[in-house]
Amino acid sequence: MKPEDFGYTDKLEKYRIENNLKDFEVGRVISEHKERYIVKTENGEFDAEITGNMRFSAKNREDFPAVGDWVALTVYDSGFSIIHKILPRFSIISRQAVGHSGEIQIIAANIDYALLVQAVDRDFNINRLERYLTICYSSKVKPIIVLTKTDLINDQTKAEIIESINQRINNTPVFAISNETQEGYEALKQVIEKGKTFCMLGSSGVGKSTLTNILSGRNVMKTDSISESTNKGRHVTSHRELIVLENGGILIDNPGMREVGIVDNAGGLESAFDAIFRLSQSCRYKDCTHTSETGCSVIEAVEKGELDKSSYENFLKLEKEKIHFETSVLEKRKKDKEFGKMLKNYKKDIGRKKY
Repeated sequence: MKPEDFGYTDKLEKYRIENNLKDFEVGRVISEHKERYIVKTENGEFDAEITGNMRFSAKNREDFPAVGDWVALTVYDSGFSIIHKILPRFSIISRQAVGHSGEIQIIAANIDYALLVQAVDRDFNINRLERYLTICYSSKVKPIIVLTKTDLINDQTKAEIIESINQRINNTPVFAISNETQEGYEALKQVIEKGKTFCMLGSSGVGKSTLTNILSGRNVMKTDSISESTNKGRHVTSHRELIVLENGGILIDNPGMREVGIVDNAGGLESAFDAIFRLSQSCRYKDCTHTSETGCSVIEAVEKGELDKSSYENFLKLEKEKIHFETSVLEKRKKDKEFGKMLKNYKKDIGRKKY
């Protein structure tokens, strides 16, 4: 399989030549687990680690490889390889790092489309869809909503769910599918483009692994049933993995994510809640927070029933979360700067004592 078959472009090849990386092989990270990677090249798949210099010079998590990354590497006869450099990313899907205030975790890199997967029987939640949309728009990734397990509801309920999405979310295609009957799959397969990379985002147990198996035309992902005692999906996928599909599309499956904190730094909220931002242009105050101000066009639209109240409340929640994260980032940078200054002064003092 040629690198072009799993997403390599002329632009990346030009970068490789211009940056004197011709002596290295190029490959794409298809799996990652605790700083151990599997990299796919035209000669096969190899276990990989990064160089000590990459680890030492990394300032944060974003400086480490992620699934979807293109890397320059050296492959040894033993089947092991060393990653020397990450090639430029054209998109990054990221979230707040769980348990690490002010840090970003990359979910996947170099993604064209994100499949936002929700099961209609128990997992369906428009607020979470808007959260995923914010992440997609921040990442410059095109979202596609996929509703699974439609065989568990009747046609009227399915129509009502799709209508509720269309009332709150604009310009995003919605596909309703059944893994049992495979209804809706032919329509979904039409949007899977050869050479384009798709990433799945969704909770555990919504059918992402089964979806991957059907789209790939083979049994590539382990699947499991719903727990009868909790009615929740058992966690099957434990790490990110890249798969080339039957029609040449490229799919990245992700573990089910319990927490998806937004790290909006590129207008993701503005795109996901475009109706609110359009209304905000008419607010009396330029710095209106849309919470209690007199002359707020957003609040007025909610009171008149012209703007969905639940969407408005979800926007306020995500906006607050965004501000909190940005504050955490600034505080972390300040602490890092102070620590660097202290370390520099300490080295100076040690130097003086030697003489």
